Amino acid sequence: MRIAIVDDLETERAQLKTRLARQLRLCGAEAELLEFESGESFLAAEKEQRFTAAFLDIYMHGMSGMDAAKELRKTDADCLLVFTTTSTDHALEGFQVRALHYLVKPFSEEELSALLAEMLARLPRPEPVLTVKVSGSDVRLCYRDIISAEHFAHLINIRTIALKTLVTRQSFKVFTEPLKKDPRFFVCGRGMIVNLEHAADFRDGAFCMTDGSSVYVSQELLKPARQAFMEFLLQRERIK
Repeated sequence: MRIAIVDDLETERAQLKTRLARQLRLCGAEAELLEFESGESFLAAEKEQRFTAAFLDIYMHGMSGMDAAKELRKTDADCLLVFTTTSTDHALEGFQVRALHYLVKPFSEEELSALLAEMLARLPRPEPVLTVKVSGSDVRLCYRDIISAEHFAHLINIRTIALKTLVTRQSFKVFTEPLKKDPRFFVCGRGMIVNLEHAADFRDGAFCMTDGSSVYVSQELLKPARQAFMEFLLQRERIK
């Protein structure tokens, strides 16, 4: 993630950079923070490599932040624009360039924190990848490509959307530890995990998978399994 800080006052740029870095750490997010003293220098850098977001001071010598935003929108419709200003007089113009927010100086840490949370929620998240050793070689598996996995005789058998079963030797606990942090995955019992993204239905104590397979759930986990599946379906509908 690349974030531009555009302000003709060095002290303002430095202060915002420090505050952004602190709030990003608290969010557990990483970003490259780049400072620009003018709208012109920002636009020149943007032509070389696009920015995820830009904090633009409206009132600057030379090109104003609003003019820089209008120029940017001719080639970049996705950059998240935040205006830092002492006035909201340009609110209508901000709407025209699809500004995400106005930060009216002086703004609080709470305001900045809430804004960053909104920004991060709008950004597409990269698909996580699981690396497993198969036949002596490292194989990188996107989470979405995993249908289910079963532990048997010290081996993990991973069913994938490519209709292949990959076999890796490791403990079930180690294998499932990262997957359990993703709401798509549900541990069905001892030695079995399923990706709800590929479940078409849940009936007769089993997940009916889109590849035609059935993944059975242990008796004590039937109720949590139904609940997890329903919550996953509801969340998927909200995203749509």
